[in-house]
Amino acid sequence: MQKIFIAPSILSADFSRLGKDVNNVLKAGGDIIHFDVMDNCYVPNLTFGPLVLESLKKYKICAPIDVHLMVRSVDNLIPIFAKLGVEFISFHPETSNHIDRTLSLIQKYGCKCGLVLNPATPLNILDYVMDKLDLIVLMSVNPGFGNQKFIPSILDKIKEVRIRINKFFPNILLEVDGGINIENVTEVVRAGANILVMGSAIFHSKNYKHTITMIRNKLQNIYWKLK
Repeated sequence: MQKIFIAPSILSADFSRLGKDVNNVLKAGGDIIHFDVMDNCYVPNLTFGPLVLESLKKYKICAPIDVHLMVRSVDNLIPIFAKLGVEFISFHPETSNHIDRTLSLIQKYGCKCGLVLNPATPLNILDYVMDKLDLIVLMSVNPGFGNQKFIPSILDKIKEVRIRINKFFPNILLEVDGGINIENVTEVVRAGANILVMGSAIFHSKNYKHTITMIRNKLQNIYWKLK
């Protein structure tokens, strides 16, 4: 059995006190910090980059950091983020001229590799790269903005990817990103996810610890077995 990890997305945090907010969500029980990098080109939004992450490091954040690159020309940013000591670097296949080369670049810098699939991206993109992946991320909204509604059809996609992982590379983590909340978190985990990216569901709540405890209580008896 595998643990279910909660990855608060700081896209929904209070930017005016970002360091404090990130520390508070980790103290409340968050496992992984999800760091969305958007360039207003690949996606219609502009967020933060390496300098913001470097500033966060001053708050002595010890949790793994999952950098989700939603930018054109991802290869230019990979070395910069890797040198900041992040755990995961994930990118969309549409943003790389050579997916295999980009994955090799992430490995070269000692980070774990993730590939992100948008809701309409077919799964056959995984056919020849799964041996290099540590993480598969399924977008359950269209990337670019927080606080969107979960796309229900992604549940079937999660199940299909979980079957592939169990059959061929059982150590790959399966992350789902977008619109996950108290109401649908059980379905997402039952489908096969084991990293849950949650933004507004946590950061827009009145009490981070209470919210994360509620999520864990809902999931405590819901585990799928790796075959």
